[in-house]
Order: sequence, then structure tokens, then C-alpha cells
Amino acid sequence: MSATAELNEDTASQSQTVRTQLRLRELILGGELKPGARIAELSLVERLGASRTPIRMALVRLQEEGLLEALPNGGYAVKDFSENDIHDAIELRGTLEGLCARLAAERGVSAVLMAEARDCVERIDDLLAAPSLSEESFTGYVLHNGRFHDLLAEMAGSDMVRRQLERAKTLPFASPNGFVLARSTGPDARDALVVAQAQHRALLEAIRKHEGARAESLMREHARIAHANLRAALADHRTWLQVPGASLIRRRPTR
Repeated sequence: MSATAELNEDTASQSQTVRTQLRLRELILGGELKPGARIAELSLVERLGASRTPIRMALVRLQEEGLLEALPNGGYAVKDFSENDIHDAIELRGTLEGLCARLAAERGVSAVLMAEARDCVERIDDLLAAPSLSEESFTGYVLHNGRFHDLLAEMAGSDMVRRQLERAKTLPFASPNGFVLARSTGPDARDALVVAQAQHRALLEAIRKHEGARAESLMREHARIAHANLRAALADHRTWLQVPGASLIRRRPTR
């Protein structure tokens, strides 16, 4: 087999693994695979229409993400998470994003990256210009907000920090958009996004002025919005059902 053929075969195999991983994650977050449920490779072969090798690789990657745990006798089971676990994951993400912000401010950011970040902010401004937000507007916010946070990780100029941040964001509860859609209804839905947007603008200004401590503090505070969104979602059963992976979270008993 030629080197080109081997490369194409390897690329195809990786692509199948990624597709399998995404589909399996959907089954878990959608509640089709319950917490504690043992996952059998053979059943996934039939369910996902994939061969055992990409399924095995997808299971390993989802264990690394924290959605699965390895069982002592082999195989994997779907994990569940306490409310404290979610708070800790959000706090970890905020700490790492704060570090990214400080490094970006201290080391400087290229004009290209800064322009891309400003474009994200301006697009969010356009979405928030309306007095109330539609479902389409919220979807647009999620897209541009996710891009803004990805750019921040790139601005740090550290592959090591970026990799650690990506790992922290893999759980849906810890991602910048983890609980945004759960707040897409209600009278204060737009207000929360306006506050977050003001922090986006302040962060770019701090980075431009090389104010490392201020940039780090802003991103730590920015992550606290996710804590507020989590509390709001927990308090309302209707919005709770909109949280991806809600079935994986052990809620505290109510009196």
C-alpha cells in the first residue's frame, strides 16, 4: 500500500471515530443511555452502525472527557455528577480562562486574533440590539460566544494551557454555553447576555492595555454567570429539561 493510500485510510478511520464519538455523546446527553448503565460494545455496533474499532476508540475518548467510567471487570458505564461536581467544573474552566486572559494581556495578541474577537463581539451586539430575543437570536449568541471563548484560548499563546482548557470544557456543564439555552426564556433572559457582553468588551480592552491582573479577574467573574445560570435552571423544572445532559446530574433532594 502506498503512503498516500495509508494516509487516506488513517484519515477515514479517524473521521469514523469522531462521528461515532459524537453520536455516542448524543445518546448519553440525550438520556438514552442512563447513568450507571453498562455500555456493551456489541450493542453499539448494531445501534450506531459502526465497527468495533472506532467504537472502542470513542469509548476511550469519552472516558477521558469524563462522561464514562471504566468498570473493574471491563467495559464502561455512564457517569453521573453531583451539583458540586458541576460547580467545580465551572470554577476550573473560569480559572483556566482567567489564566488565558492574563497571558494574552501580558504577552500581547496579534492584530488578526484581536480583530476576530472584536468581530464576535460586534455580531453579538447586533443580536442584542433587539428589545427581546428570538430562538434564532439565542442560537446566534451561542455560536459567537463559543467562538469568542475559543479565540481567548488561542490568544494565550500556550498550547499547554489551551489543551488543559479544552479538557475542562468537554463536559457540557462546564462549557461557556452549557446553561445559556436553559435561560433562553423568561423576562431576564436578555439581561444576562447583556452583562456577559459587557464583560467581553471589558476583557478585550484589558488585553489591549496589557492589564494582566484585570483581564484575569474579568474572566474569573465571567465564569460566575454560568453558576447563576445553573442555579436558575435548577430552580425551574421546565428550563432544567433544556440543559444538555440534565439526566446525568444528581439533584439535591428538596424538602
